[in-house]
Amino acid sequence: MRILVVTATAAEIGPLVAGLRWTADRGPRVTRYAGGAHEVDVLVSGVGMVATATWVSRVLAGERHDLALNLGVCGSFDRTLEPGTVVHIVSDCLAELGAEDGDAFLTIQQLRLLDENEPPFTGGRLVNQSPPANDALGGLRAVNGITVNTVHGHERSIACVTKRFAPDVESMEGAAFMYACLIHGVPFAQVRAVSNIVERRNRGAWKLPEAIARLSETARRVIDHL
Repeated sequence: MRILVVTATAAEIGPLVAGLRWTADRGPRVTRYAGGAHEVDVLVSGVGMVATATWVSRVLAGERHDLALNLGVCGSFDRTLEPGTVVHIVSDCLAELGAEDGDAFLTIQQLRLLDENEPPFTGGRLVNQSPPANDALGGLRAVNGITVNTVHGHERSIACVTKRFAPDVESMEGAAFMYACLIHGVPFAQVRAVSNIVERRNRGAWKLPEAIARLSETARRVIDHL
């Protein structure tokens, strides 16, 4: 099986890559490794949804992959999802895509610039309706995400986005990855480890090393069960 692993930064999957065997450089930002019986192409897309959408689409258009995995860290709105928890994000949305109307926010669908179910959207969200059958993946908590350009760190904006979208977690890349995979018709999964609770910026409470370690452990199990 040929697997595409997408990550914003190399550090987020450092322990995973350390357990793979390098085989070739495949071009800008892509390196091929051997992982058991699988070929694993690792794409380090860079941070943000623009870079992610562009690079993932370029890679998927250029070569066939049987599965794409988006691996990274995220912030959690749900305090029961403690830092270090690994989750499977099964639906995501572009939380900032829309317009302000005074204190209100109108989504791109509410503006009637995009239909709720216009491909690749389902009910205004990007939904993974057919995740790969995988015991390791199936054991993760399935959650809803939002993707943002600016991560939340103010009580008022956190309250507003929670009311609008009821997200469990947020990232800066997830929806862009899902959009590209849905467009290209490639099976995929977005798997992230919680590095912090979404609150006023408090780096002292983050558990980034623990999140990265658990993410790589989980990703290794997912790949081993393919």
